[in-house]
Amino acid sequence: MSFVSEMKEKVLKGGLVGRQEALRLAEEPLLELQEAADEIRKSMCGNGFDICTIVNGKCGRCSEDCKYCAQSAHYHTACTESYPLLSTEELVEGAKHNERQGVLRYSIVTSGRRLSDAEVDQVCESIRRIKEETSIEVCVSFGLLEEEHFRRIKAAGASRVHCNLESSARYFPYICTTHTYEEKIRTLEAAKAAGLSVCSGGILGLGETMEDRIDMVLTARELGVKSIPVNLLNPIPGTPYENRQPLTNEEACRSVAVFRFLIPDASVRLAGGRGLVGDKGEACFKSGANAAISGDMLTTAGITVETDMALIHQLGFEAKLCNE
Repeated sequence: MSFVSEMKEKVLKGGLVGRQEALRLAEEPLLELQEAADEIRKSMCGNGFDICTIVNGKCGRCSEDCKYCAQSAHYHTACTESYPLLSTEELVEGAKHNERQGVLRYSIVTSGRRLSDAEVDQVCESIRRIKEETSIEVCVSFGLLEEEHFRRIKAAGASRVHCNLESSARYFPYICTTHTYEEKIRTLEAAKAAGLSVCSGGILGLGETMEDRIDMVLTARELGVKSIPVNLLNPIPGTPYENRQPLTNEEACRSVAVFRFLIPDASVRLAGGRGLVGDKGEACFKSGANAAISGDMLTTAGITVETDMALIHQLGFEAKLCNE
């Protein structure tokens, strides 16, 4: 029996793949790894495909120095747009538009280190209206908030909090210096303590190693994360990462497949940069991925919901909420 088959059987019997095993898996033949990861996905998750969209709820002039980000005030990029929190009417209309397209989750994302108390109050009113007027799930990405804020957000009707780890604890200081990995972990723990589910993954192609990617997902596993966004770096001119080479489709598929082995029942969610690989993520969806952020990203163009819906149906998936 090959090592990939051995690890697949271990996972299907309820075992956990360890760090050294994951590192070895990452070196195994790609096709075998992809097929085994897809078998695990089918067994553990069925044909459900969790599709969401994001809205740039507050844009630009971010105080943080994340080296990949077009909205950071530390860099000079083509993203010069800046605006405060969108109005309740704008957010509600966006939610309704996405629900009509068959989207299951609508995530409000805001720039900056964290929302203020007054901004949390404002957006809670928006969430209440969305839940009154639609049946779409509401997710939020509001920065490094405390448990008290998350309790208010949950009471308003949100169900999930997003806060990306971005990479491993070892590599994170090379990505950002204005907040810490520990602060991100505390944010996720606070959201969970408030009764919200959590969504946390990272960006591939920042200069990290496969070891860093595996350590990131192992940290997510320890935190009980069941929605893992996988972004592929889109090098933005004007940022420190503008000259990074985009990840190849093969490397993206290999990473996604290893992530499926590590958290076999998770929603492995293709996110930003998916359009850079040419096939809109199709190969990754055959390598264990079973979720996506559809539509435009925060400052870059994405893939339309209509295109994604056609693709997931072609691949035998069914749009449904997963990991509730």
